[in-house]
Amino acid sequence: MKLTIPFDNSFARLDSAFYARQPPVPVKSPFLRAFNQDLARLLGMTPGDAAEQAQVFGGNLVPDGAEPLAQLYSGHQFGNYNPQLGDGRAVLLGEVVATDGARRDIQLKGSGRTPFSRGGDGRAWLGPVLREYVVSEAMFALGIPTTRALAAVETGEDVIREGRMPGAVLTRVASSHLRVGTFQIFAARGDLTSLRALTEYAIARHYPDVTGPMGLLAAVRDAQAELIAGWMSVGFIHGVMNTDNCSISGETIDYGPCAFMDVYQPDMVFSSIDHQGRYAYANQPNIAVWNLAQLATALIQLSDDRDAAVEQATEIVHAMPGLIEAAWMRRFRAKLGLRSPHKGDSALIDDLLVRMSEGQADFTNTFRALGSAKARDQFVDPASFDQWAEGWKARCLSETEVEATLKAANPGFIPRNHRIEAMIEATVAGDYSLFHRLTRVLARPFEDQPDENDLQKPPNSDEAIHATYCGT
Repeated sequence: MKLTIPFDNSFARLDSAFYARQPPVPVKSPFLRAFNQDLARLLGMTPGDAAEQAQVFGGNLVPDGAEPLAQLYSGHQFGNYNPQLGDGRAVLLGEVVATDGARRDIQLKGSGRTPFSRGGDGRAWLGPVLREYVVSEAMFALGIPTTRALAAVETGEDVIREGRMPGAVLTRVASSHLRVGTFQIFAARGDLTSLRALTEYAIARHYPDVTGPMGLLAAVRDAQAELIAGWMSVGFIHGVMNTDNCSISGETIDYGPCAFMDVYQPDMVFSSIDHQGRYAYANQPNIAVWNLAQLATALIQLSDDRDAAVEQATEIVHAMPGLIEAAWMRRFRAKLGLRSPHKGDSALIDDLLVRMSEGQADFTNTFRALGSAKARDQFVDPASFDQWAEGWKARCLSETEVEATLKAANPGFIPRNHRIEAMIEATVAGDYSLFHRLTRVLARPFEDQPDENDLQKPPNSDEAIHATYCGT
């Protein structure tokens, strides 16, 4: 076997309370559709050939050194606690210490039933696999912490969703798959031995400079605050911010019913199951704080002095809105080409966003066009932008390198939802050209790519996608 992966599996060395050992379930006829060569090099892999990659990343062949397992966790889903979830359609092959010195998980998603499948088939269909491949790699290129995609394999088998769909397996790479829900399940069970071991493991793996449960809580808070501000700055809506989808590493994880906004609307919701708008664009900071409070509730149990722990945890959680706001201001100030803080910046940003909402302006294209005449063209009433721009131009007089700051902070290309859906439709029919085009263009989102300008256009009314689905 020419394909080799330098596994070093720390999570598998923990007690079996944290997982169920589970090999991937073989598939009928694995065929490699995408392989991320750059990521493979980072992981220190010897990639072998396409046939071997299809066998390994389709789940038919377990590579040397792998210790496949399904992780256990619980979580709040749309605010309601589910006492046991876990990897119902994924197995962690193992971990590598990559060439940059960072430890990363390699996981197969859509790899068959596990003890945590809860009646599901354990499989994924092609559409969500390719959505996650494209969007997670785009998020990486945007500079926002995220899991990444190593491979996409068609299985040669159909799965049943609305109808028969082609099956597929995604190979996902993450700093870890530890979630808020991983802590919640042991806290809910009163298993303090496992909760303490998990906390010590998480600190050693992700935040070795902190001490104790409250140190971990503060570190997760800081990472999540930066992550949420990053999402907001590119108009991203995760769609399903349950605690089992909240990574303690501060990475974006689980690209299910997610989408990037076209027209700026702060109450925008894409998830087909989010009927109350719990995970709307503008509510994401509030949900991040709520999720952190659930982690705090779990970690408090490890303290001998519960009253003191509650007080400390409360202080940590209550500081999070301010941290998100500060990170948000830093990013949106840069989106206006501004580097130095100035009184009135918040009002200037808010005024533009209000006008964008009222003027049905495209979020990405408006910010990308700032400094050119094209920005006003995004508005139903261009005069509204002109009125705002007078104050912005006056503010820019006190700055240097405005144009460079604008270009570095505002991508020209995002994975627009209608393009993703068109890509999925085409690939189901056997045409992967748009998939490959999107991965190529979205790898350079801040560069001008004149030959790809059509990918910058928002959808026409008949192209707009108003609902996205998780694919399970």
